[in-house]
Amino acid sequence: MPRHFAFLRAVNVGGRYVKMAELRSCLETAGFTDVETHIQTGNVALTSTMRSQGKVEAAIEECLGEWAGFEIPTMVRSPDEFADLVAAVESTPPLLSPTARRYVAFAKGTVSKDAEAALTAYRDTSERSCLVGRDVLLEIDLDFNVSKLAGARLERLAGTPLTARDLKVVRAIDEKWSTR
Repeated sequence: MPRHFAFLRAVNVGGRYVKMAELRSCLETAGFTDVETHIQTGNVALTSTMRSQGKVEAAIEECLGEWAGFEIPTMVRSPDEFADLVAAVESTPPLLSPTARRYVAFAKGTVSKDAEAALTAYRDTSERSCLVGRDVLLEIDLDFNVSKLAGARLERLAGTPLTARDLKVVRAIDEKWSTR
């Protein structure tokens, strides 16, 4: 059965709190197996009989939406796709200074060429982004909470829902769940 990594958007922020143990139980009740979570920000590894990422996303969103009482957009990646993303991010030269923090924003849908151009238009700021595969690498040399290239604006520019993770978290997930 295929293994999937799911990245949940907007859990445990803004009054939308879920306990990871309860979330795992909900997903297991819905038929997913080997359900694991990493920290409290909605990083989930699970196994399913479903092969299609779109079907897995939809099943997770339906299950968690009914359980939590609010919509939880979900971005699913295969272990190989995730490993390729991590390798591509690690090989991308710094967009700003070496001290800038890096984030990976997992995209739900496709980032169009026009959206990619809008995302990379931030040239004279302390924020940069580039497309890495179907996801977005952000580099921010200021506090994330005051960044203009994050959250709702980033989603508007990308034209699809996104959920961002600090590169340290992405690396930790890779070490914890990698199949390499």
